[in-house]
Amino acid sequence: MLTTGLQTALRVIYPPRCLACGGLVEQDNGLCAACFAETPFITGLTCTSCGVPLPGTSDIDEHCDDCISLARPWQHGYAPLRYEGVARKLVLALKHGDRHDIVTMAAAWMVGALPRSMDADTLVVPVPLHITRLLRRRYNQSALLAQVIARRLCLEYAPTALTRPCRTPSLDGASREARFQALSDAIRPHPREGHRLAGRPVLLVDDVMTSGATLGACALACHTAQARDICVTVLARVAKAA
Repeated sequence: MLTTGLQTALRVIYPPRCLACGGLVEQDNGLCAACFAETPFITGLTCTSCGVPLPGTSDIDEHCDDCISLARPWQHGYAPLRYEGVARKLVLALKHGDRHDIVTMAAAWMVGALPRSMDADTLVVPVPLHITRLLRRRYNQSALLAQVIARRLCLEYAPTALTRPCRTPSLDGASREARFQALSDAIRPHPREGHRLAGRPVLLVDDVMTSGATLGACALACHTAQARDICVTVLARVAKAA
C-alpha cells in the first residue's frame, strides 16, 4: 500500500508526458494521440537492402536506385520511421538532448520492423563513437538502442566489438561521396573484442541512415573479423522526396 501511495504521489507531481511535445499522456514512455498520428512510420514496400520506402507493391525483394548502383556490404536493412517531422525531433532529442527516456519506445519500434525470427546466435552491435565524441556526449545513443533491442530479442549484446580509432568530421550536409571517403577505414574490429564477431550473424544498430556510409564501414569491419549474415537496423531512414 505504501508503494502504491508513493507511485500515485509521484504521478501527481510528475505526470506522464508525451516524449515528443511534452503534453500530458496516460502512460509513461509514449506519445500523445496527435504526435503519434503525425509520426512518419514506414509502411508498405521497402528496399530490401536499406529499408527506404518504395512506391508500389511487390511480394519479391526490391531495391532502391542507390542500392542498385552501390552494392551494400550487408544483406538486409530495416527502419520503422522516415527521418522527418516527429521522428526527426525524437532522434535529435535522443542524440543531443540526453533524452534516454525515448530509448524504450524507439527500440520497441525498431524490433517491430525486424523479421519475426532471427538467428539465436545473432550478435547485436552498435555503431561506435570516437572516444572524444563519446566523452563530450557522455553516451552513445546507438549503444543505448542496441542494448534494449538485444534484451527484447534475447540476443547477445556486444557494445565494444567495433571501435572507431579515427575521428571523422561532422557529416551533416555532406555529399554521399564525401561521407564514404571520410569513413574509409575509420571503423575497425576491436583489437581485444573483435574476435567475438567471427562466424556470427550480426545486427548492426544506429539511430539514422542517410547514405549508409557509416553502417557500410561497420559492415566491412565485421567482414574483416569474419562475421556472417550482416543486417542493419536504424530508428529512422532519410528518404528522398518523391
